[in-house]
Amino acid sequence: MRLIKVIAGGAMVVLLVILLTRPHPSARKAAEFYQKAADQANAVAQNNLGLRYETGEGVPKDLGKATELYQKAADQGYAVAQNNLGLRYATGQGMPKDLGKAAELFQKAADQGNAGAQNNLGWLHETGEGVSKDLGKATELFQKAADQGYADAQNNLGRLYATGQGVSKDSGKAAELFQKAADQGNAVAQRNLGLLYATGQGVPKDSGKAVELFQKAADQGDQFATTILKRLSGEND
Repeated sequence: MRLIKVIAGGAMVVLLVILLTRPHPSARKAAEFYQKAADQANAVAQNNLGLRYETGEGVPKDLGKATELYQKAADQGYAVAQNNLGLRYATGQGMPKDLGKAAELFQKAADQGNAGAQNNLGWLHETGEGVSKDLGKATELFQKAADQGYADAQNNLGRLYATGQGVSKDSGKAAELFQKAADQGNAVAQRNLGLLYATGQGVPKDSGKAVELFQKAADQGDQFATTILKRLSGEND
């Protein structure tokens, strides 16, 4: 199951002033600032402090504490935290996995226009995990997030157009969407666009361009792209 990575929200004005006026604050010091604001029930700070506990940046890594902070911010209706808490339930890291609960949280955030949550909820509707499988709904959600320039959603929507799932197959549209995501450095989109250039679907066939895109994806750790490059290299030996 592929879900988007956790995203931190923007800090409140006071924190921004502090962080911007002090040169290169340490991760520990930044966490202290977030803690002070979180103690005052600031939802943005609660979410961002939760992210730090999840990643271990400036504080000891503590998934339970991260979840607790995301919950506090989510209870205040903060969409970014709702999405992050949804991801915790979706992955089940350090807590019981609950895709139904994840879907509920993604829905709350998606209803507020959060692109990450729209993408994540779209993925659940595509796979039928935690919600009923509904490719039409998945397409709609991916489109909403893609329209906001969200790379993962652009790639996911492109994949549906490339395969004709939930939409009429349109390799040209798929190529456009993959290109938008690839331009943002999305490795999966770079690889997917490379496949279109390799086969000449939706774009003129161009082996050189395909290899270039596979290489970009491989450089970011995409194993599928790495495998393709190895096979191509073997063919050229």
